Amino acid sequence: MKSNTKRWLIWLGLVISAVFLYIAFREINFSELWVTLTQVRFWWLVPGLAIYFGAVWLRSWRWRYLLKPLKPISLGTIFPIIAIGYMGNDVFPLRMGEVLRTVVLKRREGISISASLATIVVERTFDAVVVVGFVFLNLGQLIGLSSGPFTQLRGAATWVAVIFLVALAVFVLVAMFPQPAHRLSHGLIQRLLPEKLRAPVGEIADRFLDGLMRLRSPKDALVIFLSTVGVWLMETGLYWCVNQALGLGLNFSQLMLLNGLVNLVLLIPAAPGGLGTFDAAGRAMLETFGVASEPALGFTLVLRVALWLPITLLGAFFFVREGLKWTLDVQELEAQAVNAGEELGE
Repeated sequence: MKSNTKRWLIWLGLVISAVFLYIAFREINFSELWVTLTQVRFWWLVPGLAIYFGAVWLRSWRWRYLLKPLKPISLGTIFPIIAIGYMGNDVFPLRMGEVLRTVVLKRREGISISASLATIVVERTFDAVVVVGFVFLNLGQLIGLSSGPFTQLRGAATWVAVIFLVALAVFVLVAMFPQPAHRLSHGLIQRLLPEKLRAPVGEIADRFLDGLMRLRSPKDALVIFLSTVGVWLMETGLYWCVNQALGLGLNFSQLMLLNGLVNLVLLIPAAPGGLGTFDAAGRAMLETFGVASEPALGFTLVLRVALWLPITLLGAFFFVREGLKWTLDVQELEAQAVNAGEELGE
């Protein structure tokens, strides 16, 4: 049953990507698109990628900070795992990169998957809050906010913000009051689950609660929030360098809005790497800023390659070095990780 559901989700993502790819390339003059791409000043990508990998390093530091209550881990260990996660999200369907991160971390450091998964959920919640903040702070870059699709955009962004802020508040409360949270979770497990599942699910719940420990301190939560803002500002720096490479003349606020809205669109399930959804959203937003269709799509394609290719190749290198094999089966991945650890004597 699970394999059938997974298969249908993969096919659904492919269909959605196909529809958005059609939208992205609809009514494009391919001769003009080619001219746009041949005029790109690619040397601008050098500082852009340096800034982007700085953001990846900062993500690694943030995850290390979240994991510290569970176990102190060096950045030299965390960075390759983060790169593997990027590669997994860019290559595998169903955002398998997050699962890969937990599996490799367990293989290398012995941290339970449920505890590390809790820290990843915290990461993604902070990411969502900051991305929505980028949208709200820069909506003034758009014209006609009082009517039409931008009113709907404001409403959608508001609901997304509310959802993630509520989730963040719940995580903070759980972390600040671990004993009541423990009693509540185990009470629900005792009432709702059959006896044979209570012990393993209870253990997973406890480890998940352990993964939220960093949110017990307001100082720690502030550090995580500020590092998340830094991550997304640095990623916008790559957008700015691509903008310079094509000479589009967009300002940083417009690029922050573009970054925020594109990443909200990436919440739509699609093929790996947001194929189609990223491209259609990027072109549409740039056209809203007054950029012609061909340069708008050209910008999106160059940005896609810059965001996708280097980190995916680096992640694939680290993945192969771990001795793992390509599979969508989480249990098989975990078994591979354990076996690899035994072979290395870890």
